[in-house]
Order: sequence, then C-alpha cells, then structure tokens
Amino acid sequence: MSFQDKSIQCSDCGIIFTFTAGQQKFFASKGLTNEPRRCPQCRKSRRPQHHGPAGSWASYASKAMLSGEYQKV
Repeated sequence: MSFQDKSIQCSDCGIIFTFTAGQQKFFASKGLTNEPRRCPQCRKSRRPQHHGPAGSWASYASKAMLSGEYQKV
C-alpha cells in the first residue's frame, strides 16, 4: 500500500496539519483505520484529561482502601 502525506483540518482548533506517510504507515501497522481528527498540539492538550491518575484503577483502589470500603478477607 502506498502512503502519501495528507492535509487535515483539526476538529478542535481548525488549523491544517499534515498526516505524514510515516504516520499513516504507523497507524496501519497498529490496525488503526481512522485518520486523526485533532492536530498534535490539541491531542497533547487533551491527553491529561482522559489518562490522569484520578481515573485510574489504582486511584480507585487506594481511595476504597482509605475509606474502609475495601475489606481484607
């Protein structure tokens, strides 16, 4: 399969960014079929909102242990 650079408009900020042939090849190797909708800067700024420690399993478990919700059997 031949990949060529593509220009895509970011759905958040509206700037045009380049989805390079190398990035397309990487996406394809991971089985990803959709093109990115956000530019690298917007993706980077959104990352902490979704992958922060407050939403992780470890955070939930430690809160449960501190609150007494978790009981060792």
